[in-house]
Amino acid sequence: AEVGIRSEEFALPADTTQLQLMALVHQLNERKDISGILCQLPLPKHMDEHKVLFAIDPQKDVDGFHPYNIGKLMLQEDTYLPCTPKGILRMLDTAGYSDLSGLRAVVIGRSNIVGKPVAQLLLNRNATVTICHSRTRNIEEICAEADILIASVGSPRLVTADWVKKGAVVIDVGIN
Repeated sequence: AEVGIRSEEFALPADTTQLQLMALVHQLNERKDISGILCQLPLPKHMDEHKVLFAIDPQKDVDGFHPYNIGKLMLQEDTYLPCTPKGILRMLDTAGYSDLSGLRAVVIGRSNIVGKPVAQLLLNRNATVTICHSRTRNIEEICAEADILIASVGSPRLVTADWVKKGAVVIDVGIN
């Protein structure tokens, strides 16, 4: 409200059906007074997350999760960006790392919410990007080569000091 944004929250019960949620998304898509829709993830297990996210009008998809917006991110076109990856870039910019050309960036995590989009954003800024995950061999050695290390997994204390190169930037966005 302080900055002129009016928001509405729709806190639905866990037993809401897929059909009921899709109907709400459709209503919000049609409303002229709604300019952005954010669906809080994860959804209950009985819901198809992809169907819900794909149902959001790409012009109102402020999380940047619709395939249209993901495609625009890959093509380096102006689009809504997922908030956590955008925040990571903002942190890097603020810390003086706006030029990532030639820097080695390692992202631990391959989620559609953080890992993949942040890797693409780093790549778009000319970093050399490696994505690691639970099946990556020699992950410690790969991380130890990183100028920028971003941990976005739900494993507390996964990264230890011996995984980090002296002078590296480390950002931990993991939730556990």
